[in-house]
Amino acid sequence: MDLEQRVAELERRLAALERAAGRPAGPAAGPSAPASSPERDPDDDFWALNGLKEQLAELGADNGGVLFTGAVRTPTGKRYEWQYALATDTVLVRDWGEAAESFAALGQPVRLRLLREILGGRCTAAELTEIDGMGTTGQIYHHLRQLTAAGWLHSAARGRYEVPAGRVVPLLVMLTAAGR
Repeated sequence: MDLEQRVAELERRLAALERAAGRPAGPAAGPSAPASSPERDPDDDFWALNGLKEQLAELGADNGGVLFTGAVRTPTGKRYEWQYALATDTVLVRDWGEAAESFAALGQPVRLRLLREILGGRCTAAELTEIDGMGTTGQIYHHLRQLTAAGWLHSAARGRYEVPAGRVVPLLVMLTAAGR
């Protein structure tokens, strides 16, 4: 069995395990109730890592994997719960260049501030232009277009922008990782 077939089989088996455990397979996002969790040892600092390692062992993923997850309430009161896991082999064989546009869109301080302001409730270009240091209306629209093209924003009704539900936790994960 070649590497791609092994990865596909591992992903299929992981999805089946997640379904059997009552969890959504792959990325899940959007407002939701908190997921129930089993009792855990309060002294286990690596409970998420240990859970991932157990699942990877059951799947026979000898090279390990990565997991990122989060349960978030934004300043506007919206809740997001999201998790995503991949086998290491899957991550290593992907074309990393495909991520360049997404990273490039976040590589500008004004764009990061726009995302933070939008998550905080300022959702229209008019509200965003009122913020000191954000630039002209034309500059703001340029940044909004870049963020939208890369999938970090989408335009909701009546000229309102929002971070898609499936991007809230990944954005916060990336910001957290960048600060380490």
